[in-house]
Amino acid sequence: MAEDKLKMAADVCSYVNEDDHHVYLEICVPGVKKQAINLKIRDDSYSLLAPRDDFDYVSAAAFCCPVNSKKAKASYKDGMLKVAVPLRDPMEGAHVVKIH
Repeated sequence: MAEDKLKMAADVCSYVNEDDHHVYLEICVPGVKKQAINLKIRDDSYSLLAPRDDFDYVSAAAFCCPVNSKKAKASYKDGMLKVAVPLRDPMEGAHVVKIH
């Protein structure tokens, strides 16, 4: 039976930029190949698995406020994964009420 690799918490900095209405994640995962990164984003949370040869970086957390996960963008360079996720419009999906 294969032995499970050690899991290591990824170093994550997350913040909201109210000027451009995005949540940003800066995740330090040095030594990981870009194509090996498994990042999943939902409208309320994310999870990350970034395997190296000797251990796996992992992280999962809830966002502070709802985001539009389908419009998330990510880039990876020099061990730093940068993710930008737009905040969800609080009126998205709202119904217009006809006034009589």
